[in-house]
Amino acid sequence: MAEKIKMTTPIVEMDGDEMTRILWKMIKDELILPFVDLKSEYYDLGLVKRDETGDKITIEAAEATKRLGVAVKCATITPNLKCMDEYKLHEMWKSPNGTIRSILDGTVFRAPITLPSIKPAVRNWEKPITIARHAYGDVYKSVEIRADEPGVAKLVFDGESGKHEEVVIQNFKGAGVLQGMHNVDKSIRSFAHSCFKFALDTNQDLWFSTKDTISKKYDAQFRIIFEEVYQEYKDEFEKRGLEYFYTLIDDAVARVIRSKGGYIWACKNYDGDVMSDMVSTAFGSLAMMTSVLVSPDGNYEYEAAHGTVTRHYYKYLAGEETSTNPIATIFAWSGALRKRGEKDGLKDLMNFGDQLEGACFDTLNSGTVTKDLVNLMEGVEAKAVNSADFIAAIRKNLEKRLA
Repeated sequence: MAEKIKMTTPIVEMDGDEMTRILWKMIKDELILPFVDLKSEYYDLGLVKRDETGDKITIEAAEATKRLGVAVKCATITPNLKCMDEYKLHEMWKSPNGTIRSILDGTVFRAPITLPSIKPAVRNWEKPITIARHAYGDVYKSVEIRADEPGVAKLVFDGESGKHEEVVIQNFKGAGVLQGMHNVDKSIRSFAHSCFKFALDTNQDLWFSTKDTISKKYDAQFRIIFEEVYQEYKDEFEKRGLEYFYTLIDDAVARVIRSKGGYIWACKNYDGDVMSDMVSTAFGSLAMMTSVLVSPDGNYEYEAAHGTVTRHYYKYLAGEETSTNPIATIFAWSGALRKRGEKDGLKDLMNFGDQLEGACFDTLNSGTVTKDLVNLMEGVEAKAVNSADFIAAIRKNLEKRLA
């Protein structure tokens, strides 16, 4: 075995939950540690540890990312009532992704990992569609009240100047629920800059969509800020023949389905969460999508765009064989290591990220795949293998590439 590839600065490593936690260890043991002298600051963001620390470990991991500049994250559970009981939690902790994104104040860019043998479910899509998801505020930072009796709900703002504003949300005649969301101009402006810069970096058109006809202040502010920020990039967009296009979210959905792809679609936080799942599934599989959080000050957090694959985890616990697709998680590692190499000027580490992804494509294109991809592939004799055998096949191809 050749000497391991050196690192000079650690990456932040955030472990996760359920089946993706099992895959995380397999990927490290088989595809990372044999080849890279890995330096990482490890944070266990599994639900048990988050509960033990009162979720402080999530904040520590986010702050470490700001300090070190590059992180890789495993999928994690956002608990519901069922988890409260199953894990005996002290509190129904908020989404760790939401907490991290709030602290880093970045934009999540998600793009499908495409194969020649897998045709998109939308037949006219010819190129990948990248979702740019605002990573701050909206429902992920919301506060909620369960109104269990008649009463009046109000939205109130008291300014430092003494300004007072209030509006009635609802005059409840019986029980109901209410929710308060917010966003801040600074974060929206950072989101806009990130989107325009990414469009120029990748030479793609940029679409942006909200529902400002209904949300005449909240969503409208997004549109106003995007238009203001666009003026700083307009000349370069026109010089390159690129288009910035705004439309309503419902119109955007219809246009996306009819399009050929090959652009960036910027969405508010919740819209981006939903639409990235739609796009990734339509291109093949939720497990075939890259996801990177880019902060305004140049910090990066790479993760898989999917969840913790709970159904496979319970099969695994029961001793059953699973064929869980690890590609998105592998690409999170490859992206983080490549970015670490780029920041530190380590060409061997950058090359390793490229070769790891290449080994994944070699394996998939040969027809060795996980169960979710078998019926999607055309022109290739696809054979489904379990997760361990799939990762072992990737390792063989990686060894060939690095020989």
